[in-house]
Amino acid sequence: MLSTALVALDATIIATASATIAREVGGFEQLPWLFSTYLLAQAVGTPLAGRLADVLGRRRMMLGGVALFFLGSVVCGAAPSMGVLIAGRVLQGLGAGAVMPTSLTIAADIYTLEERARTQGYLASVWAISSVVGPTLGGVFSEFVSWRWIFFVNVPLCALAAWMLLRRYHESPRDGAREPIDYLGAGLLASGSTALLLGLLEGGSTWAWGSPASLVLFAAAVALLAGFVVRARRARHPIIDLGILRRRVIAVPTAASLLVGVIVLGLATYIPIYAQGVLGVGPLVAGFTLAAMMVGWPLSATNAGRLYLRLGFRLTAMTGATLVLTGTALALLLGASSAVVAVAGVCFLVGLGMGLTAVPTLIAAQSAATFTERGAVTGTTMFARSLGSAVGVAVCGAIVNSRTTVGADGVPEGPGLMSAMHVVFIVLAACAAVLLLVATLMPADRDQARERRAGTGSAEATPTRAA
Repeated sequence: MLSTALVALDATIIATASATIAREVGGFEQLPWLFSTYLLAQAVGTPLAGRLADVLGRRRMMLGGVALFFLGSVVCGAAPSMGVLIAGRVLQGLGAGAVMPTSLTIAADIYTLEERARTQGYLASVWAISSVVGPTLGGVFSEFVSWRWIFFVNVPLCALAAWMLLRRYHESPRDGAREPIDYLGAGLLASGSTALLLGLLEGGSTWAWGSPASLVLFAAAVALLAGFVVRARRARHPIIDLGILRRRVIAVPTAASLLVGVIVLGLATYIPIYAQGVLGVGPLVAGFTLAAMMVGWPLSATNAGRLYLRLGFRLTAMTGATLVLTGTALALLLGASSAVVAVAGVCFLVGLGMGLTAVPTLIAAQSAATFTERGAVTGTTMFARSLGSAVGVAVCGAIVNSRTTVGADGVPEGPGLMSAMHVVFIVLAACAAVLLLVATLMPADRDQARERRAGTGSAEATPTRAA
């Protein structure tokens, strides 16, 4: 939770101080790269870190991730220019990409199936708290102290998290020789993912979709990722074994995670714009509407264990996806005179559904994986969510940009904003409908749930526990 707090705080704390940072260090035109490079580094690092956690050990990857985040925070805090600041954000993103999948993998290692939903809820609650605390701290630091403390505040948190890991988390020794690392496959995956995500994140904003930059990036992404697939099929120990996706219990959660990324980031990006640009409320109230989703998510995630132990993973995921579909369908009723409470209610309902969809599907995939592939499964699932987020931003951004104008502050505005928001809500509702369809493809496990309740079946293989 301490390590996750580093990532969660950093995702929200910088937004309220971005204008102050650009004014003091210059390079306002490079400001979007503070966010896109971080997201890019995190997304690219996630699947690699998941696999390396299987090969090198969870403890090493967590400590390595915290160390990278520490170094990136120091570089950002002391940055004399926007270029150095962006370099520090890349280091932070790589650290976040190691921390997130490894922390979820550790939770899967040391807790039983019955305990795991509660611990995942605790991890999700860190994000809920950070969504409220982060913007507030960012505003306070930039206005009353210095924006540099937005990054320096991570230094003691990193030290505390590393100390706790060194003192309390001890892995069992690995049996046999360590598998070799497929550096060529890792390079192809990292470079191909970078080209793909960079094209999705910057297309339509930094450059046009049909520009040479977009075409070159997407062509490179196709070639590099095709090379990665060929390498993964031929290598004896691939960086990611694509064979795990042949298992339905892993493939379906991966597909669900991609759709979760589209829906969550679509709402997170455009609900505040709708609240401010259409309803005319301030940033604080707009943030409240979105915070409702981050409250609903851990609330339902913490109690998801009771449902999947009673009903099974499939029915629990279907219930959550139904709530997400209901929430996004209700968003279609929002208009220029809707109450802020109604917007918050929509977000809260979607958050409740996400807690019952994202968490149980991930736990189902982890439970179907062996100890030596659990990190790769977790990393692959989380990478799918990052890819979905990039796709969601690209699609929704293209819709909004085609119907509105961009103001001096970079926020869409104009008479077409409400119609653009309506189209965005239609897209998100359609994705929620597909999410429900995907949830129905989960392997039926109602009988196993009955056995677990009766105490005649094992929840899963006995987990490897850490002292």
